[in-house]
Amino acid sequence: MVVSSNNPHNKEILVRRRIASIFNKREEDFPSLKEYNDYLEEVENMIFDLVAGVDVPAIEEKIAEYQKENADQILINQARKAEEFALAVAASKGRPAQTDNTDGSSQGGIIVEAGQYAPTIAGGQPRPIGITQQPVPLRGGPDMHGYAEDEETMKIRTERASSAAGWSIEFSKKRAFEEAFASIWV
Repeated sequence: MVVSSNNPHNKEILVRRRIASIFNKREEDFPSLKEYNDYLEEVENMIFDLVAGVDVPAIEEKIAEYQKENADQILINQARKAEEFALAVAASKGRPAQTDNTDGSSQGGIIVEAGQYAPTIAGGQPRPIGITQQPVPLRGGPDMHGYAEDEETMKIRTERASSAAGWSIEFSKKRAFEEAFASIWV
C-alpha cells in the first residue's frame, strides 16, 4: 500500500494505524520480554521504512505474508481490543457494559455487580457505579469514641446531620402540600 500525502505527519499516522491493526500482538502473547521487544523493534523498523519510502515492495510483501500466517490471531486481538474499548466507553459513561452473559444471571437486562447500583427507574439516570461496599454502622452500639448511643443521642445526631445537609421537615411538608394541590388542579 502506497500512502500519498503531502503532510509527513498524516502519512506516518496512516501507516501506524494500518500496521498496528495487523501487528497487534501484546506482551502476554510472548514467552519473554526480549521476544516482545524484538517484535516491537521489527514493527517500528517497518513503519519507519514505509514512511521514508525505503524498500516498500519488500515490506508490503512481508506484511501480506504475516497477515496470511496470523489471520486468526489478528482477528482475536482485534476482537479483544473492541471488547476492551466497549468496556472503557461503558465505564466512562457510568454504566456497566453489556456482556455475553451465558449463566442467566442477568435480570431484566440490568447487570448489577457488587458495589454498584441499578438505575432508579427504567431509562432513568443511573446511580453511581464503581463504589465499593461501605461498612454498615451498628445501631445502638458504641460510636467511634467508645461511647454507647441511646435513642435520644441518635435522634439528635440525625437531626443535626440533616440540618447540616440543608434538609428540614418544612421542605418536605411544603413539597408534599404543593404536589397534593397540583394533582387536584390537573
